[in-house]
Amino acid sequence: MKIEQKRNYSEVTEFILLGFRAPAKFQVFLFLVLLIIYMVTVVGNISMIIVIKMDSRLQTPMYFFLRNLSYLDLCYSTVIAPKALANFLTSEKKISYTGCAAQFFFFALFVTTEGFLLAVMAFDRFSAICSPLLYPVHMSQKVCVQLVTGSYICGCINSIVQTGFTFSLSFCGENRLDHFFCDVPALIKISCVDTFVNEIVLFILSALIIISTTTVILISYGYILSTVLKIPSTHGRNKTFSTCGSHIAVVSLFYGTVFFMYAQPGSISSPEKSKIVAVFYTLIIPMLNPLIYSLRNRDVKDAVKKILGGKCSQ
Repeated sequence: MKIEQKRNYSEVTEFILLGFRAPAKFQVFLFLVLLIIYMVTVVGNISMIIVIKMDSRLQTPMYFFLRNLSYLDLCYSTVIAPKALANFLTSEKKISYTGCAAQFFFFALFVTTEGFLLAVMAFDRFSAICSPLLYPVHMSQKVCVQLVTGSYICGCINSIVQTGFTFSLSFCGENRLDHFFCDVPALIKISCVDTFVNEIVLFILSALIIISTTTVILISYGYILSTVLKIPSTHGRNKTFSTCGSHIAVVSLFYGTVFFMYAQPGSISSPEKSKIVAVFYTLIIPMLNPLIYSLRNRDVKDAVKKILGGKCSQ
C-alpha cells in the first residue's frame, strides 16, 4: 500500500521509458530484431487484408473476421513499436503525459477488442460446423458487422475505464517508467498514492474479459469437438479440425500471455519478466497471426497464388 506523499512535488508532464536494460551492443541487436519483427508484422497483416479483400472466394464471415483480426494486430503493434524503436536511437527516451495516455488508450482498445473478436470467431466456427443449415442466418452480413462493432464497443469501454483510473493517479515528480511503452502495471508502480483500487480494477476487468471470452471459446469448441467426433470419415474429421486449428493456436498464444500479464496481481512486481511477455503479445503475436492463418489455410494460400500468378502473367 502506498501512502500519498507531500504536495511540494511538481506534477509529471512527461515520462521516461527506460526500456530494456542491456549493454549498448546488445541494444543495437535488439533494435534490429524488433525492427525486423515489426516490418514482418506490417507486411504480413497488410497482405492478409489485401488478399481477403481482393479474392471473391474469401468473402465469407470467417474471412471477414480474419481481416478485422489482421487490422487489429496491425493497429496495436503500430501503437507500440515505432516509439519503442525510436527510443533505441535516442538517449532521452521521453514520451509526453498526453502521449502516454493516448498510447495506453489505443493499445487497451485494440487488445481488448481482439480478445472479444477471437471469441466471435470461435462462435462463427461453432455456427458453421454445428448448424450448417442455419449458418447463413446466424452469420448474415448484418450480424457479422454487429458482432465486430460490439467487440469494438467492449474494447472502448474497457479502455476508457482503465485509462481514466490509471491517469487519475498522482506521480509526484517520479517519471521513470520501467517499461518500453505506457502500460498499467508500470504506471501503477511509480505512482506516489495508494493504488490498491487501481490494482483491483485492473484484476477484475481483466478477469471478467478473459473469463467471458474464454467461456464462449471453450463452449463453442466443446460443441465443435462433439460434432466432429460424430463424423464417420477420418478425412472428414481432419478437414473439419483443420479449419479450427489456426484459431486455436492464435487463441492459445494470445490468452496465455494476456493472462500472465494482467490477470494475476504478482505480475505487477516483476518488470523484467513483464517486458519479455509484453514483447511477445505486442510484437511477436501480431507477426505470427497472419503466418499461422496463411500457412495452415488452403484458401488463403490459393488466393495468394492466384494474385501473384495474375501479376506475373501481366
